[in-house]
Amino acid sequence: MHDLEGDIEDLVATSPVTHKERPSAPGSVQPIVRRGKTIPDGAAAVSTAVTAATLEPSASSTAFLPGSQKVWVKTFGCSHNTSDAEFMAGQLQEYGFNLVNDINADAADLWLINSCTVKGPSQSAVGNLVIKARDKGKAVLVSGCVPQGDRKATELQGVSVLGVTQIDRVVEAVEETLKGNTVQLLAKKALPRLDLPKVRRNPQVEIIPLSTGCLGACTYCKTKHARGELGSYAAEALLKRARAAVSDPLVREIWLSSEDTGAWGRDLGSSLPELLREMLAVLPDDGSTMLRVGMTNPPYILEHLKEIAELLRHPACFEYLHVPVQSGSDAVLLGMNREYTVAEFERVCDELIAHVPQIELATDIIAGFPNEGPEDHAATLSLLRKYRFPHCHISQFYPRPGTPAARMKRVPTDVVKARSREISLEVDSWTDSYTNLVGAVHRCCIVDTAADGVSLVGHNKTYAQVLLPAEAPDGSGNLMGCVVEAKIISASRWSVKGDVLKVLYRPSTAVLEEEGGEINKDNEIEKTATGADLRGEKTVLQHKQEQPSLQSNSAPVANNPLFENTMEIRSEEMSESKVSNAAKASFAATVVSAAASFESSPAKAVAAEVAQQMGLEARESPAEEMLQKLIWFGIVAGLASVLLSGILTLLQ
Repeated sequence: MHDLEGDIEDLVATSPVTHKERPSAPGSVQPIVRRGKTIPDGAAAVSTAVTAATLEPSASSTAFLPGSQKVWVKTFGCSHNTSDAEFMAGQLQEYGFNLVNDINADAADLWLINSCTVKGPSQSAVGNLVIKARDKGKAVLVSGCVPQGDRKATELQGVSVLGVTQIDRVVEAVEETLKGNTVQLLAKKALPRLDLPKVRRNPQVEIIPLSTGCLGACTYCKTKHARGELGSYAAEALLKRARAAVSDPLVREIWLSSEDTGAWGRDLGSSLPELLREMLAVLPDDGSTMLRVGMTNPPYILEHLKEIAELLRHPACFEYLHVPVQSGSDAVLLGMNREYTVAEFERVCDELIAHVPQIELATDIIAGFPNEGPEDHAATLSLLRKYRFPHCHISQFYPRPGTPAARMKRVPTDVVKARSREISLEVDSWTDSYTNLVGAVHRCCIVDTAADGVSLVGHNKTYAQVLLPAEAPDGSGNLMGCVVEAKIISASRWSVKGDVLKVLYRPSTAVLEEEGGEINKDNEIEKTATGADLRGEKTVLQHKQEQPSLQSNSAPVANNPLFENTMEIRSEEMSESKVSNAAKASFAATVVSAAASFESSPAKAVAAEVAQQMGLEARESPAEEMLQKLIWFGIVAGLASVLLSGILTLLQ
């Protein structure tokens, strides 16, 4: 019985699945075989690569059913990493896995940790999670920049790993890891397709990765080791992704993300302004979906400043740009190999401010870079005071293994901390960053819940954070996902507070039902004439036809806990134990080899009745649905075989 049970599990795992995005069958996975224990009787290998030797199966490996386990996804780092996590979650959900939030992490069978290697503390956090997972007996899969950039990292010893271009194989990696195999999928390959299913961290925000890697060679950067050279997605693939996002009635913002947005297209003979022009043509004119251009380094927009400024003024584009300077000293910039001078950075700021007067610029500073002297630190403070950036991300220098900067002369740790503290105090002192907005009326896209758990967060044209009441003043319902007209009544250092004057756009229930999505009861979306007419049902349907493979992407997951870098898709339990289902499957396996041509309705009716008595209900996941069909087919074929044998006996 156990042999047959193992065979049917292998048959299910190696058969073609309905998930069209998977580029290859599970047999292409190359697990690392753990030595030291023999394979239990009946535990057949899923992949032809697992032939020799011996495996160390997990506790549930002999009763493994694809898609029946729970997975906890934890992601660290940038918006590109967040997008990767969303793509992986989408594939796991479509295949049938149950994803749980961080509150229920202990209930998960596997922890998927999407890692960041920018700073030492980020990588240490990954290592601590791996240790915690092992202590709790969890299967572990680490993805992202840590395994890709440092395959020999101590945190990864004996752990399954998934490279940054291998995210379209996450289902295979999870399945093999749950079976007790250690998987290494780190080979660089073509970029994952953009039409993979996705579960958004924030249902109101679509993150589109423009590219991976960059053209720079910053001496402190470990991400380059992981993401590599610039690889841009084709414009048409990006535009299709944008159209699919626009067709989702909940999406209010589209973020363009990459390691360096300004470098997009240079490997394709194109440029960022060309892409932005086409991208903005996809967005609706009413401002119901806004575009945010991601971080760009100075060298790659210097030649396009006027074009970039013109595009930022477009009604559907936020007048916001993140341009990291890292230091106000040319000597330090040279040591960083940043490929621009302070004067060139100032030119970027000056021209953008001249052509987009209300623009909000953000920047980054690394405090205490090797060989940084007091005069270099003073120059950085002077630059910051000149522009008084509303948002300035300050980091202490962390030497990353394998980078040139790690071999340079270090600034004493106490000095680094003191300089970082001085910069932070300076930036925090600019309490008048938003006082000019008080009394003005702004259009705001509402996309988030504030830290107080009561107010909602919207963004105006310059991407300033506007705190707004959760309920519409006219009593028409919750405002999440709406576009409103708001009057700013007060300002603080990091945000402003507003009163809602009018709801300009509200997603309609009719469109949501057409999309096949669900409406969260805590965030009801009422059907309104404005919401239904603003975008137009015809346009939505047209986009749906153009993007048939993206429909699961558009299904809203309201109040998704992935906002805290975790995901919860659903938590329903299987009605039967995994062993029980496997036993039922083994019964079906005894007749699978019978003639496949018998399709009579009476036989199907009998099979359905038998299946019902066995307690097998229809499942939503492809894997479970396939198992159900396999059992039905086996029963029908078995009945046909018995009937055939009887006829042959009579004839003899």
